[in-house]
Amino acid sequence: MYPDEFEYEKPDSVAGAVELLADDPDAELIAGGHSLLPTMKSGLASPGTLVDISGVDGLAGVDADGDATRIGAMTPYADAADHDGLWSDATVVAEATSKIGDRQVRNRGTVGGNIAHADPASDLPAAMLAADATVHVHGPDGEREVAIDGFFQGMYATAAGEDEVVTAVGVPHEGDSTGSAYEKKPSPSSGYALVGAAVRLTADGDTVTDARVAANGVMDHAVRLTAVEDALEGTSFDADTAEAAAQHAGDSLDEYMIMEDQQASARFRLQLLGAYTQEAIESAAGRAGLL
Repeated sequence: MYPDEFEYEKPDSVAGAVELLADDPDAELIAGGHSLLPTMKSGLASPGTLVDISGVDGLAGVDADGDATRIGAMTPYADAADHDGLWSDATVVAEATSKIGDRQVRNRGTVGGNIAHADPASDLPAAMLAADATVHVHGPDGEREVAIDGFFQGMYATAAGEDEVVTAVGVPHEGDSTGSAYEKKPSPSSGYALVGAAVRLTADGDTVTDARVAANGVMDHAVRLTAVEDALEGTSFDADTAEAAAQHAGDSLDEYMIMEDQQASARFRLQLLGAYTQEAIESAAGRAGLL
C-alpha cells in the first residue's frame, strides 16, 4: 500500500523540530523510519507532516560522562551494540540492542526512536527499565528529564508530549559488583519479542542488595516485575535462587491485561516469562559474581 500524501520538513535543530511539531498537531517525527513507515504504508498512521530529524547535529553518539553513559536519540542500534564501553558499563542495554532485528535493521533503526515509539514488544524499554535510565526530552518549554519508571504509560504511549522530542537517554554505570542481562524469545516472523526479560543485580558478597527486573511483550507496555525483585533482594544467592524468584514473574501483573494473539496465548506468555526471567537472572548473577 501507498501512504497518504504528507508534507516533508527537515529541520537543522531540535528547536526547529519542536516548532514544526507545535505548528501541526498531525506532524510526526521520523528518525530511522522502521516503526513509522510500516504503519504509514498500512494506513494505520497518516501524518500531515513528516519531521525528519536525521540532519540535527548532536543527536547521535555514545558518550561516557562520569558515572553514566549518554546515548543520543539518533544513535543507530548497531553503534550502541558495538560499543565496548556500553557492554562493560550497562550490559543489559548493549545486550538488548544487539538482539534487535537483523543487521539491516540495526544499521538504520535508532535508540531514541525505539524508546519514543514504545512498542510493547520492543527490546529496549525493558532493558532501560532494568538499567534505571533517564530519558532526556526537549519541548516548547526547553529541556527536561524523565525517570524511566514513569516514561512508558501504555501501548505506544509515553510521558513525552506530542510536541516534545526525545534527544537522549542516560544510563547509569553498573559498577564492579553489579551484573545485568537481557534474554528474549523472538517472534519467528518479525524478530520482536514474544517475551523479553531484563535484569540488573547488585551484590554484596553472596547477597543481592538491589534488583531491577523488567519485561516486554507481556503487557501493553514494558513493566517492572516487582514481585521478582522482592524475591531476590536480601537473599543469599545460590543455585536455586533464580528459579525460585522467576516463579513470581507473573505475580505483580494483572492477568486480564496480559497480551494474547495468534502467536501466543496469555498462558503461554506467562510460561515464557518465567523461563526467560530465570535465564536473565542467572546471566546477570554470573556477571555480578554471584555464580
